[in-house]
Amino acid sequence: MKRTIVVGDIHGCFDEFQELLELVKITAQDDIISVGDIVDRGPKSKELYHFFRDTPNAKVIMGNHERKHLKGIFSYAQEIVRLQMGEEYEAFQDWTKTLPYYYETEKAIIVHAAFEHDIPLNQQREVVLSGATAGGRYLEKKYSTDQYWSAFYQGKKPIIYGHHVVGDTPKIVNNTYGIDTGACHQGFLTAIELPSFKVHQVSVKKDYWKEEMQKWQIPVLKSKPWAEFKYQKIKREIDKLSYKNNQEVKEFLSDLMNWLIRLDNILEILLEKLKEQAQQILKEVGSKQFNLAASQYPYKVFLFKAKSNNLTIKDLEKSLDTPQKRIDLVERLGI
Repeated sequence: MKRTIVVGDIHGCFDEFQELLELVKITAQDDIISVGDIVDRGPKSKELYHFFRDTPNAKVIMGNHERKHLKGIFSYAQEIVRLQMGEEYEAFQDWTKTLPYYYETEKAIIVHAAFEHDIPLNQQREVVLSGATAGGRYLEKKYSTDQYWSAFYQGKKPIIYGHHVVGDTPKIVNNTYGIDTGACHQGFLTAIELPSFKVHQVSVKKDYWKEEMQKWQIPVLKSKPWAEFKYQKIKREIDKLSYKNNQEVKEFLSDLMNWLIRLDNILEILLEKLKEQAQQILKEVGSKQFNLAASQYPYKVFLFKAKSNNLTIKDLEKSLDTPQKRIDLVERLGI
């Protein structure tokens, strides 16, 4: 008999996922449905992406973590996965566009996070189904913060969902089955077998997310486009990370601060160089032709101000508001 194996939030726990498939004795005739969040936090998001991309009878429901990658919303977990995926990351993002927000079988409805009890399946909001932040805020207004959507569900067809860690075993309320049992936090990876609704579980030996957070701190910091960030953003990032006790992180932040100080100090040199160049142009072409001659330079506004003796350090700070802009001007002026 053909079965459908519905798997809870895997979060990069590929080895345990393989163990779970062995436990259920998966066959080529069976369907495998992930409730979503196959990526982030655990060590093997790429392997899970490959499995679900390449396995014809396997599907992934859009989870909030897949949706973050799709929308380009990056917190630490997504930055790690972007590095793990490497050159495949854009292809992975394209693949997330194909993911459905729900899946229905004869025996159950499968969603990632939530379901409005009084709305037909085909009219459900994507942000609610996928557990996006906007969907969570919407549900809080609808059901209040101390009540969960499953308490209101009275439908005849069971709903299987993930997203919220429910403990070590599935949470069964009003014909709904919550099966996120905290795999990446050294919990369990859970599957429900349809049509029997038999529960299968494997334990996860490590707190993968805690381990991955430590492991990827420096690679993620090095991967950030610091030169393109505005100075205010860089300083916010440094303040946000200042509590870290990791020596490598402290050294990285110290080097970053020293780099910013050097770029601040070079503003005086830039100011003098721009004044010199303005005077040189004035000497060569005269006052009447100055604007025409200065206009050939990409930093012409600075030259106009320098000619009038109105160019200041504050002007440079305001306009050269990213490290890259200062570096570019340094190179153009041959400093």
